Amino acid sequence: MIRTLLARAGLVATAACAATLLTAAPAAAHGADAPDGTDYRTRTTGVAPARAGLEVRVVEAGARLELTNRTGRPIEVIGYSGEPYLRVGPDGVFENTRSPATYLNRTLAGDTTLPAEADPAATPSWRRIADGTTVRWHDQRALWRESQPPDAVRAAPDREHRVRDWTIPLRDGGDPAQIRGTLDWLPPPDAYTWWAVTIVGLLAVGALGLLAAAAPAGARAMSALGVLLVAGGAVAVLYPVGRELDAGAQGVGGVLVGLLSGQVWSLLTGLGAIAAGSYALARRAAADFAVALAGACLALFAGVANAAVFARSIAPVPWPAEVARVMVALVLIIGAGATAAGVLRLRATSRTAATART
Repeated sequence: MIRTLLARAGLVATAACAATLLTAAPAAAHGADAPDGTDYRTRTTGVAPARAGLEVRVVEAGARLELTNRTGRPIEVIGYSGEPYLRVGPDGVFENTRSPATYLNRTLAGDTTLPAEADPAATPSWRRIADGTTVRWHDQRALWRESQPPDAVRAAPDREHRVRDWTIPLRDGGDPAQIRGTLDWLPPPDAYTWWAVTIVGLLAVGALGLLAAAAPAGARAMSALGVLLVAGGAVAVLYPVGRELDAGAQGVGGVLVGLLSGQVWSLLTGLGAIAAGSYALARRAAADFAVALAGACLALFAGVANAAVFARSIAPVPWPAEVARVMVALVLIIGAGATAAGVLRLRATSRTAATART
């Protein structure tokens, strides 16, 4: 019996690890532009002069700006040397292949290598890059690009600081306009405190494994683990949904496309934890294997993968950073705790079976 269960567990573990590794690659590409957290808060204060139908907002924890143009006229975003950079209008979104900003703004890495065609004085060469009337882009004027924080921050790191007021010029036909905003530095939280709370919590959850190995409390303890896994899986699904919303996803369809194209790993991890929790609640055979495996995946791919928020003041979700940190801590506590509890239950079951044979 034990050998059969071990064989089944091995197959499940192999399949789960393979699926996780295969789906993790797209997530890395998505995460390259969407940071896991930052200490710099970028905000927009609007367009001046205001234009009906023209909206600008910050997305991806401040990494990008999003401009939506419903004016019915083409609007140009001006680059760093005063050249046309982006054009958004009824006929779609275009970028000027001769604008240095087209290449400088590719990623947050800020690669300064420019092709020979990048010449701000040259006549614009427009290349269509998207349909619709919305464009998102990195803009160094709204970001802090230095490796070290500003002098004022280094002098008083425990206080909030205004880094700069920034502007990005626009052109509406022959009329100039500006996107205006602010960039602030916020003191980061104490990551050690969050990790300490997480460790204490996962030890408490792991202790359920001792109860799960003992009769008559074993069945109730496994049910409690099942409830926790379902809850942890739900949080693990909700967190990437928040990341997609913060990245500018619109509506249910937009969120689903973002999840399936960039965060499948987190989505599958959460759904797997919910399934394993339901399995434990149903008191199915080998539920301890499912609990341990789902807990490990939950802790690693939905917890550790997002643990940067413990040390960052701005989280890549549309709710307060404190809520994001609590969510990640819960996922880590439930995931790692369920893994420990499942392993303890497995060891107890193995010993019981060995004793019965002798």
